Amino acid sequence: QVQLVESGGGSVQTGGSLRLSCAASGYANYMAWFRQAPGKEREGVAVIWITGDRKYYDPSVKGRFTISQDIAENTVYLQMNSLKPEDTAMYYCAATRKESGGSWIFDRRQYANWGQGTQVTVSS
Repeated sequence: QVQLVESGGGSVQTGGSLRLSCAASGYANYMAWFRQAPGKEREGVAVIWITGDRKYYDPSVKGRFTISQDIAENTVYLQMNSLKPEDTAMYYCAATRKESGGSWIFDRRQYANWGQGTQVTVSS
């Protein structure tokens, strides 16, 4: 079991930046950020392999968001730049011990551990 605690959400204007943090206790192979807007399904945003040499991004955020990790602190970050109103959502950190990447990488059902979420609001 991996416990996850997110922080760093807030309210910004269009074009602004935020950095989310996810502190993890326990071992995971992949760490991910998902988001869920009101009335919509939870969707994958970015995923990172434990060593940091494999990163995956949803096309809607590629070039604007960067996922990274501090192995010593067991913390994963999501740097979000050039934020848009459509980025408004509750952002969740997730973890899995699955060992090989594939088409499942943005499937929320493959992640066994979740944080409580942090709200990001982008105003126009």
